[in-house]
Amino acid sequence: MTACASFSRTPPRAFARLAPAFALALALPALGLALSGCAGMNEGTGESMGESMTAAFADPAKYELWDCKQLEPERKTHANREAELQGLMAKAQTGTAGPLVAEMAYRNEYLSVRGQAHFAEEAWRKNKCHETPPAAPPVKPAPRSRPGSAAN
Repeated sequence: MTACASFSRTPPRAFARLAPAFALALALPALGLALSGCAGMNEGTGESMGESMTAAFADPAKYELWDCKQLEPERKTHANREAELQGLMAKAQTGTAGPLVAEMAYRNEYLSVRGQAHFAEEAWRKNKCHETPPAAPPVKPAPRSRPGSAAN
């Protein structure tokens, strides 16, 4: 038997058993690289990659015709929902496979809310809106003294 003939035969059994492990060893780093792109989407300040990413998940024209009275509760709603989603993502990260669960379950909605909040803030600044001061509590009238009472 020649050396060339030995290559034409089927692979030895040991190699056949290692093939799935070898494929898994190649697939895991590839999966890690693919998911690392999600982790790189940070929500920076200003016009960073994070801002442009969140803006891609929202309609830029939604708040163009809104006035200050309409924008104020909308901004508060976005802030509350963003805080709620951050809490849910933090809670999910504590469990088994937490980062993956947080990304799969909450990340798209979180980016959408951040994008909507971004455009609502832009409209707020463009309209030069100001927060409405909280309403003063009603003043109770002083109790009237009854005629003939000792308190005069």
